Amino acid sequence: MSYKQKAINSTKWVTVSTVFQTALQFIQIAILARLLSPAAFGLVGISATVIAFFSTFANLGFSNSIIYKQETDQKVLSTVYLTNIGIGIIIFTLIYLSSPLIIAFYHEPRLDKVIKLTSLIFLIIYYGSVYGFMLQKELQFKSIAIIDILVNIIGTTVTITLAYRGYNEMSLVYGGLVTHVCRTVLLVYFGFNLFKPSLYFKLNEIKEHLRFGVFNLGEGLISFVQGNWDNIVIGSMLGAELLGYYTLAYQLAIFPVNKINPIILQVAYPVLAKMKENLAELKNSYIKILDLLTFFNLPLLTGLFITAESVVPLIYGPGWEPTFPLIKIFVLVSIFSCLSHPLFTLVYTKGKPQLLFYLNLVTLACKIPLVYVLGDNYGVKGIAIAFLLATLINMILNFFIVHSLIGSFLKQLLLSIYKPVLFCLLMVVTVYCYKSFVGYSGWFNAIAEIALGGIIYVALTLKYKFSFVELKDLKNSI
Repeated sequence: MSYKQKAINSTKWVTVSTVFQTALQFIQIAILARLLSPAAFGLVGISATVIAFFSTFANLGFSNSIIYKQETDQKVLSTVYLTNIGIGIIIFTLIYLSSPLIIAFYHEPRLDKVIKLTSLIFLIIYYGSVYGFMLQKELQFKSIAIIDILVNIIGTTVTITLAYRGYNEMSLVYGGLVTHVCRTVLLVYFGFNLFKPSLYFKLNEIKEHLRFGVFNLGEGLISFVQGNWDNIVIGSMLGAELLGYYTLAYQLAIFPVNKINPIILQVAYPVLAKMKENLAELKNSYIKILDLLTFFNLPLLTGLFITAESVVPLIYGPGWEPTFPLIKIFVLVSIFSCLSHPLFTLVYTKGKPQLLFYLNLVTLACKIPLVYVLGDNYGVKGIAIAFLLATLINMILNFFIVHSLIGSFLKQLLLSIYKPVLFCLLMVVTVYCYKSFVGYSGWFNAIAEIALGGIIYVALTLKYKFSFVELKDLKNSI
């Protein structure tokens, strides 16, 4: 089977998995928002920030280096496997012992149990991580999709059941632990034919992987601080409740990007890594990736932007009105992030992870003062605006890096994406007029707004973007 055929088949399975997970997560959030308080989401958000920080040390970039180098040596993989397990034990110990400091920083005693239990993740996930890397390297996304679907069904069921029984924020913690246990077991089951670990351990035999991971680790640390500085400031200065509003608004606005982008990018990187010497192909692939991401993400994001006041109360229930302005800001953050995401496929394909490190370092230097100044003057909304400005700066610098890797591309990109942008602007204007003259509260208006925006985008797409023949060919190819 050719790389193209493997990529198409992989995309099918990633799409099926992503659509299913999206629907399941949407249902879970809608239910939990009615069962849990904003403070509960805030507590888990703080814990997630702590876990995300320590996760940057977790695999030292092994996932990217294994795919980049197309590693198959079982001795090398065994050393990587044992190294990962050792790192997991160290990280668990560090989190467990540092929990008093974390609690003192956030002034929140309820974090003690949340953080200590969540840290068990690091004693679980690294028994299956190398198997996951190998499944991706070999484009076995059918197995990955099956794993993702099964573990999300189990995790969601456990989380919702515990929330109904009054476990509050601990329902999210226990649900997450069950999910990771199931994922690890299934990764080992599906990937055991690709890698059978032994007790072989020689660090000097993975020095190339470690060298590749140095900038990967540095980029991860800077990326963490850059991406979570707003959460750290809100949790420490403004408290868990405001962080809960902030977190839920961000999750909803970033939802389309987090679900749609992996369908393309998860398959794109290992495929591009196999043809990394062909610069023309890399450039064309980058443009095509951005075209697809823009085409699918923009209507969802702009739709959320204009319908937030109608849709959010129906999803989350009453009491979440403070999220409205935050959601609109985060929609713009998501758009800029969407345009920035494909860079990693280029820098890892070209073996230059240090570029991401430098990019996030500069972005962080801009974001820290923005968060403090705007947060001090405008509270949680000011922090969201600071996040938006930092993301815009990141995107602009991102494009400069892309230009250095593949040459001039901006004109070609604009020609690819200008139609979806115009379609979305017409959507916004039309739905805004409907809200102004008819109203926006209740199920009827929410459905009418969504239907109106959807009809406009689909009609304009069929008229000016894709013909029926092209859609039929696309369907047949998939």
